Amino acid sequence: MPQATATALKAAEDANARKAVATGFLGWAIDAFDFFVLVFCVSAIAKDFGRSIPDVALTITASLMTRPVGAFFFGLLADRFGRRPILIANIAFYTLMEILSGLAPSYTVFFALRLLYGVGMGGNWGVGASLALESVPIRWRGFASGLLQEGYAVGNGLAAIAYFTIFPHYGWRAMFFIGAIPALVTILLCLSVDESRAWKESKTDAASYRAILFSNWKLFLYLCLIMSAMNFIAHGTQDMYPTFLQRQRGFSAQDTSIMTLVGVIGAVLGGVTLGHFSSSWGRRRTVVIVTLCGLLVIPLWILAPTKPLLIAGGFLMQVVVQGSWGAIPAHINELSPAAARGFFPGFCYQIGTLVSSGSAYIEARFAEVFSYSTAMGIMAALVLLLAAITVGLGPENRNKPFLRDNS
Repeated sequence: MPQATATALKAAEDANARKAVATGFLGWAIDAFDFFVLVFCVSAIAKDFGRSIPDVALTITASLMTRPVGAFFFGLLADRFGRRPILIANIAFYTLMEILSGLAPSYTVFFALRLLYGVGMGGNWGVGASLALESVPIRWRGFASGLLQEGYAVGNGLAAIAYFTIFPHYGWRAMFFIGAIPALVTILLCLSVDESRAWKESKTDAASYRAILFSNWKLFLYLCLIMSAMNFIAHGTQDMYPTFLQRQRGFSAQDTSIMTLVGVIGAVLGGVTLGHFSSSWGRRRTVVIVTLCGLLVIPLWILAPTKPLLIAGGFLMQVVVQGSWGAIPAHINELSPAAARGFFPGFCYQIGTLVSSGSAYIEARFAEVFSYSTAMGIMAALVLLLAAITVGLGPENRNKPFLRDNS
């Protein structure tokens, strides 16, 4: 192949890889934005519907519980029909549920819509991650893994900005409408992405596909265990934190938004940096070291006596939480069988979400008896230890080639 042709081909592949990563990142960011809009507005929604805070916290649990349903169906479809068309359909579905949530006339309707939203949210991560990570060269994989995962933190930050700017003037319902615009942009970007070559190479017939799924059941259970621990870390430290700041520490809506944005900065720095270094340090080692360091951050995170120290604690906790998560997309995609990479990572992720779906409700209930700081501190310590143990004792396929030519 002439040098000029090879150079042009590589440039085109790199451009497509960047668009694939951007699509996965934006899809996950918008998804997280809608999820955290609810987290910020728990108190306002409870007041509007005349329900208790634990009742509205249960709608957070509802979305988490139905995520495995979406991961199951969208993941199977992505392995059968390709990553790109299924990702587009997935984004369109959860965006519709987001808009309808803002129009809900009652708590019952709102609860039902959050169940359906969870189906859409469940399909997004696995399909988007497989499209992105199968499209990038190995040398980019750790960085892309961390960047993809921090779409979640960026979505949280965008929700905080909306809470700071939109909520005081227009209330909680308007917050559910504005995510439709970036969702449309993401769909248009996804239309310009080439289908994953790794998917084309690994696509198999239905009988072989079923055999691959069932022959890897031990790996499936292990990945579910990893993702349960990791999701407990995320939801145990994030979902009720705005409520803790407002109810126990007396933060205003604006102060809560600023606190969240500081945490988002820590999350992005931790996730991208440690995701990148996990390619040389190892995925397991990165997760174990970072989660154990998180135990030291807990007192500053919830018990700091002054606002500046509490902000520092929130920043460091998100460096830890999302820093450990930065290696996870690459880690579980590398462990998953090639022909089922659309299904395994996403479905195992969402089974872990289901297992951890009661985090917000449990913390809200214990906070009524003790305090938010006590409930969240105990939860964080337990799940950080659990993650260090489960990831540390398992296998690793760091930098495993996804293509037959080892690229």
